Amino acid sequence: MPLELPVVWSDRCLAHAPGDEIWIGVHIPGDEVPERALAIKDSLVEARAPLVEAERHGDEALLAVHDATLVDFLRNAWDEWAEVGYPDDPGQDRVVPYIFPHPGLLGPSAAAVPASTAARTGLYAFDTMTPIGPGTWEAVEAAADVALTAADLVLAGAHAAYACTRPPGHHATRSAYGGSCYLNNAAIAAQYLRDSGVARVALVDIDAHHGNGAQAIFWERGDVFTGSVHVDPAAGWFPHFLGFASETGAGPGSGANRNLPLAPGSGDEAWLEAVETLAADLATDALVVALGVDAAEADPESPLRMTADGFRAAGRVLGRLGRPTVLVQEGGYDLPTLGRLVRATLEGFEEGAS
Repeated sequence: MPLELPVVWSDRCLAHAPGDEIWIGVHIPGDEVPERALAIKDSLVEARAPLVEAERHGDEALLAVHDATLVDFLRNAWDEWAEVGYPDDPGQDRVVPYIFPHPGLLGPSAAAVPASTAARTGLYAFDTMTPIGPGTWEAVEAAADVALTAADLVLAGAHAAYACTRPPGHHATRSAYGGSCYLNNAAIAAQYLRDSGVARVALVDIDAHHGNGAQAIFWERGDVFTGSVHVDPAAGWFPHFLGFASETGAGPGSGANRNLPLAPGSGDEAWLEAVETLAADLATDALVVALGVDAAEADPESPLRMTADGFRAAGRVLGRLGRPTVLVQEGGYDLPTLGRLVRATLEGFEEGAS
């Protein structure tokens, strides 16, 4: 059976070429490469899914989720880096931070905006693994447009739409980027649904790593439920400092955030139990799924052991909710299996929704 849900795409998402990452001080090849999006697209085209070109949306939806200072920084970072001359001296051809405004450094003082372009990067980046190059902003902006176009399709009556976004976004917070993420595409889509009149939205993250960005953005919000199934950060996995079951939101958002961390080595059974737990009590009018497939057994970026059958079953669980749904691509880094796993998840979603 062909896939029926529309797949939103933009060639502009391919413009970002991360080059090397810096991980624990070592240059390693970046794995968030353009080939990821192409592998997914090719698999879904093979499944005869209808392809929809993303439409431009402008800054309003971005600024509903992110600070203007972050958006402006990301838009201009590469041009400023090149203008200062860092690609030639010292020879760094990507924007990367070297100093961060750590509370232990600042003490009681507020951080000044540094005159140095390299130092200013540390105001907005929370790791060294998320480089910015000449095409990064084009791809980041396009990824948000892809997610927003998928949301438009759902608002217009589609039961679901899939946003083939790249780069991913679920680690980006209101004011900072990192974890290979720049703007939070899933959170942007969720807020856009709210601003378009949807009373209650749930954002369910099934990437292998904690959806810390949405948790932070909606922490004190009761109108957007956030839930994440991910490898346990207490076992040494990104984002390390948060993603624990004790984090449940605050103020009006108290109880509106749920984390279900899993032990390394967990496979289909534990994963599905966690997804079913998140899905069981969702009182929501629309659903956004942060869809990562890096929990797969062959993926190098997590110690989880999900199979294609497990992803298909997880898709069925979410499809059975019967909510208008925007599915937004996040992680997944094993190129030989990536497209097949996303396709299995979407096929499962359609099976559950039928």
